[in-house]
Amino acid sequence: MPRTWLEVSLDRIALNYRQVSRLAGPGVELMPVVKADAYRHGATAVAQTLEHEGASWFAVSNVEEGKALREAGIRARILVMADRLDSDPRAWRDARLTPVIHDLAGISQLAPTLPYHLKIDSGMGRLGTRASASEILAHTRGTSLEGLMTHFASSANFSSEQTEAQHQRFEHIRQSLDSAGIRPRWLHEASTNPLHFGQKHTWRNLVRPGYAIYGFVSRPAGKAPAELLDVAPALTWKATILLVKDIEAGSPVGYGAQFVASRPMRIGILGVGYADGLPHRLGNRGHVIAAGRLVPILGAVSMDVTTVDLTSTPHLNAGDPVTLLGSEGDVSLDARQMARQAGTIAYAILCGISTRVNRIYV
Repeated sequence: MPRTWLEVSLDRIALNYRQVSRLAGPGVELMPVVKADAYRHGATAVAQTLEHEGASWFAVSNVEEGKALREAGIRARILVMADRLDSDPRAWRDARLTPVIHDLAGISQLAPTLPYHLKIDSGMGRLGTRASASEILAHTRGTSLEGLMTHFASSANFSSEQTEAQHQRFEHIRQSLDSAGIRPRWLHEASTNPLHFGQKHTWRNLVRPGYAIYGFVSRPAGKAPAELLDVAPALTWKATILLVKDIEAGSPVGYGAQFVASRPMRIGILGVGYADGLPHRLGNRGHVIAAGRLVPILGAVSMDVTTVDLTSTPHLNAGDPVTLLGSEGDVSLDARQMARQAGTIAYAILCGISTRVNRIYV
């Protein structure tokens, strides 16, 4: 048994995809986001599963991620959302990758026949062009502008008007291009949140679900519409108990003696630490599931090991597994709960799982 490992349910990935697809309905294509190794679920396995389910597009962050999918036999369209055209000039053709262009100057670097998507910075202040519609028209005529896209900054915050303002900015540019005869085949604004909260006017004909594919949706702020997706996490993270020992009252535990036992305790040392992606900030505040019970992390999370309180589970021994993310019986821990304990976000928990953690598909 490995020290620590992930169990990924590809059936659950497929089920989540089918639920999003049913919600989006006919006329709306799905572009699952598989960047960052599919949020550490394994981009190749996830893409192969979703291509079998009918996915005709995938979104990645950079050329290397796109090339890896091609080398794994993925035939669907691949949109590269956050890379430079000069990062690997031949790859766009050789690996049949579709670039997202973020500034008008980049259009001149393209071969005239290479399809591309133009990203509009509609108010997020990150990647994308802030050019006017007339400037965009002047640069896109005679090119293979295939898609027009934007990205929302606050799509789960219903006490803010930012999402609607971004949509209106995007729509103004789309209408201006349309009036001048520029009509990109693909329009996409929405990722998981606008799908989950039913903001249909932003769905267009292409949506980019990421979080939902892996079983998560964001908690809304403000007075939110009805929530429409009922997806479930596809990933379980486990670790092996390396050693069990009894300690006396007054015994320090771990670096800096950040925990001192106030009573006799039975402790377990787990084969997982911050080098594996378990947040250091979970020291003395996080939990794991041991034999169906929620047990606390004691002291500092170390690079390779973490100590937990096994006093309530005296039958557990070295070699037994515990659950870091997942369920045992009626007890569950997911990435959102771990993120709250660690003072971060669930995306960071998932993407922070190290490549040295073994992955098993179940």
